[in-house]
Formats: sequence, structure tokens, C-alpha cells
Amino acid sequence: MEYLTGPLLAFLGISALVIMTPGPDTAITIRNTLTGGRAGGVVTALGVATGQAIWALATSAGIVALLVASEPLFLAVKYAGAAYLVWLGLQSLRAALRPATGQSTIATARPLTPGTAFSQGLVSDLGNPKMAAFFTSLLLQFVPPDTASFAGLILLGLLFSLLTLFWLVFYTLAIARVGKVLRRPAIRRALEGFTGAALIGLGLRLATEDR
Repeated sequence: MEYLTGPLLAFLGISALVIMTPGPDTAITIRNTLTGGRAGGVVTALGVATGQAIWALATSAGIVALLVASEPLFLAVKYAGAAYLVWLGLQSLRAALRPATGQSTIATARPLTPGTAFSQGLVSDLGNPKMAAFFTSLLLQFVPPDTASFAGLILLGLLFSLLTLFWLVFYTLAIARVGKVLRRPAIRRALEGFTGAALIGLGLRLATEDR
């Protein structure tokens, strides 16, 4: 009971602050909500949450500690993730700069399939090695003292993933409510450009940041 009113509440508070701070996962979710509607955003959020669950499992098994300790492996994951964000950002900029036609940009854009949305959310999260450092530094501080470390880390990691899923789905539903306005050609192109620039910026920041 003491744990529920102490460390767990602190963990929930810190997690909420981290989750609600916009980052690559938020940008990908917004982009795919604009492209694929409510379903695209929700499936992307599922992909992100799945990526975080994998990070949690890897942290519990000690795999993430090896990643953090290995400079070449850490850098490989970091640069791959950064390149993926920049590539997605360039796709959005291309859609924003595409010459206007008689049809809407939605009609001419390639449909976003659930599989693509899920994989983009998953790869976006797994390609961010900052999650490795975050999970190892955060989760270990809040493992219940009367719980085996593996089980405790898994439970906290899955809780963090679930909170992320709830937040991103809420974000998706909020954007989808004004979807008709956001999908007007001029507004859509402006949002594509903004999202693309944000993704490229996040990718470049990830590539140039120190650990």
C-alpha cells in the first residue's frame, strides 16, 4: 500500500510529463492521423506502444544495458532511427510541395494501410536509442522492493507503454474530430510541411545529440 501512494505515484507523474512532451512518436502519430484518419493514428499509436513494450522487455532481460554500454551499437541504432525520421519528413515535405491539381491531396496520395501505420510507429520508437537510456535510468528507480527485478521492470515498462497508448489515442481522436477542416487542401499542405519539417528536425537532433 505504501508503494502505491509513494514511488508508483512518482513514476506515474514522471511518465506523464515524458509522454506528453512532443517528440518523434507524437509527430509520427499526427502525420498518420492526417494521412490515414482516425484508424491510421490509432494503429500508429499501437505500433509505438508495442515498441515501448519491446524496450521494456529488453530492459528487463538486460539487453538494453548491453546496447547502452556498446558505443558502436548505440550509434548504429541512433543513426538508423534518425535517418528513418528524416526520410518520413522528406515524404511529408514532398506531399506539401506537390503541385496542386483539381483533386485533393488526399485523393492523389497513396493510402496509408494499417500495416504501414503500425510499422512506422514501431520503427519510430525502436529507432530511438534515447528510449534505452530512459528505460534503464527510470525503471530501475521505481521497481517495488518486494518484487523480483525482472517482473517489476516488465510491469513498470508495460504500464508506461499503456499510458503512452492512451495519450496518443487521445491525441488521434482530438485531431480526427477536426479532420474535415484539417483535410482542406491548403491547410493539409501546410500541416504536411510543418510535420515534415518537425520530423526532419527531430531526426537531425537525434543524430547530433550526445547520449
